[in-house]
Amino acid sequence: MKKGKSVFTRYPVISYGAEYLVMGNLMRRDILTYKAPPQNEGYDLICIHPNPRRSGRQIRVQVKSRLATDCDRGFPVKEKTLDAFDYLIVVFMNVGYFLQMRKRHPVRDGASAPEFYTFPASFIRRHHDARSSWQKVQTRGLDIEQYKDERGFEQIAKDLGISYPKKKVK
Repeated sequence: MKKGKSVFTRYPVISYGAEYLVMGNLMRRDILTYKAPPQNEGYDLICIHPNPRRSGRQIRVQVKSRLATDCDRGFPVKEKTLDAFDYLIVVFMNVGYFLQMRKRHPVRDGASAPEFYTFPASFIRRHHDARSSWQKVQTRGLDIEQYKDERGFEQIAKDLGISYPKKKVK
């Protein structure tokens, strides 16, 4: 292999970790969340109201993750799965710098907290680019703050009719 040639890197544990981070954050918001079977096509998580008497509605969530802090802020989504989920949550894991090898940044210098973006299926369809074999959604240059972290999770809670947790008073 030539010096400096980039090699595609996979860390399955980190990818699965992204799904569990999403589950934990959704459950922190009182959204009952179940993991779909591995390799399930189109979605990774099922979300429902925690009160079984409240709603029979379920929300299907696809989880995508990106390892590198210096990634292009895009993620692959196959066109055939666009109708199989209600929301897609992308987790920028921000494990470190993996792409800036030319500048010789140590990987760990780029480590920071993960970021979560909860996009409705309509957003994904609108920004999906099927022209390449990767079929990506590119978020760089888009104003996506309304979908970030708790604001994004709140969309799912609202769709399920889950009010924000509060202390009960006698």
